[in-house]
Amino acid sequence: MDEPAVYDLPIYKFILDNDILMIPLFLFEGFLLASFCESFLEKRFRISQGFNKAAAAISYLLLRLLGRQWSLENWTANAVGHLIWMLTITFILVFGFYKASVGIAAFLIVSFVAINECSMMIAYTFLQLEMKTLYLWVWFVEREYFLLKDFLTAAEITGIVGIFLHCFLSGSFIYLFLNKVIRNFRDKECEIHRTELLFLLAPGITGLLICLLLRMVMIIMESSEPKLLYDKYPLLVPVVPAIMLLCMLSVCYGVKLFQDLIALNRERNGRIILEKQIKSMQEHNTEIERLYSGIRNIKHDMRNTLSIIMRLSDLNGGEEKGELDAYLKELNQTLDKLELKYRTGNAVADTLLNMKYYEILHEMPECELDAKELIFPGGLVFQSYDYGVILGNALDNAMEACKKLYDQGLKKELFIRLSSFQKGNQFFIEVKNSFDGKVFKRREKEFPETHKADKELHGMGLYHIKSTAEKYYGAVEWSAADKVFTLTVMMQNERRNENEL
Repeated sequence: MDEPAVYDLPIYKFILDNDILMIPLFLFEGFLLASFCESFLEKRFRISQGFNKAAAAISYLLLRLLGRQWSLENWTANAVGHLIWMLTITFILVFGFYKASVGIAAFLIVSFVAINECSMMIAYTFLQLEMKTLYLWVWFVEREYFLLKDFLTAAEITGIVGIFLHCFLSGSFIYLFLNKVIRNFRDKECEIHRTELLFLLAPGITGLLICLLLRMVMIIMESSEPKLLYDKYPLLVPVVPAIMLLCMLSVCYGVKLFQDLIALNRERNGRIILEKQIKSMQEHNTEIERLYSGIRNIKHDMRNTLSIIMRLSDLNGGEEKGELDAYLKELNQTLDKLELKYRTGNAVADTLLNMKYYEILHEMPECELDAKELIFPGGLVFQSYDYGVILGNALDNAMEACKKLYDQGLKKELFIRLSSFQKGNQFFIEVKNSFDGKVFKRREKEFPETHKADKELHGMGLYHIKSTAEKYYGAVEWSAADKVFTLTVMMQNERRNENEL
């Protein structure tokens, strides 16, 4: 049976020649490219984001139509030219409308063109269904189920639906996979080095080369007549889309793997820092407990000595008694300052709370530090330095938030409240503090980001708290409402084995 001459049908030929349905597809691709770039880059011109996106999309449409000089018959001859033109268009738009470094621009250009080309090849493969449908109409005509005019109408409708389906599938795949790349590329501010860039570009370049190869061999000559490769090798109909899907998935999951490696590296660095802090804190804890034990003994002896001196002073009397009483009273008040204001049942927590109390008293006298409900009962298996990591980082974050309010002149409602309770085998520590009500959190991040400029050195406190809680099968939760930030740390009262850490 001869292949149906659908490309000679009037309406179908008009649509093909004038790119009627390709115009909305190209415009949609332009908007997707602009959205893709805006997820990574800052726009170049001082115009609204919507106007910038519209201008980029229209420019993309015009450039695509300008280079739309290839048809199905000369795909092979223009395969390289088409690929070069697509890369050029994307290059012009990325650098023309956005401020981009060479590394991230190369990734955006290669990834977009690779996903675009792979999506087009998948959509083109589905056009083979259109040809099978046309064969069905011919079969109806041969058996006189259709009149010739009915065949022409059905063939035109089938052709138009085929082009529409091609555009819809191509646009849908581009949209889905570009969004997946955006979601997988969680940390868009990370610096990309040369080796990392090659790792990110490899899947996209592989996809582009496969698409180029398919374009070059898609139309073959058989008996001096052009023929689609799909007609000679029908098995390619399912194989080609599968290869294209794998290429696009490799782009997406290559990005995910790259981001996971960055997160793992940062977690490893954070753990190293945390281990150094813990080691240092362990050494200090022993010394602190020894010093406070000594201070308590000295304080007890001093009070006894003062009592004896005051008793002797009363017996001797005389003019100098008043001066001696005043001196002894002042000395007694000095000893009172050695009393721990906070007693939680844990020496490290007591020391830390008292240190922070005097720090707050010096910097923010109006800020209330309430730890009456923070109690560490006996029978807990948690190590003292773990309390230090949790309370130290939590108090630092709370004090930073309160200091921000204090500097703004809002001094009346500053507070930091700590509490704890035990429920079954679970132990909870809760820290509440006032803050300005503004929380900046990226969608891909677990915790809010620090307000400090150096985010590499700061903003790790909550992650250190989480890492410590996980040593006891625990977790960390946070909430922010009515200008009150609440941090809750839950830990199981059992120690994880060392080989699990």
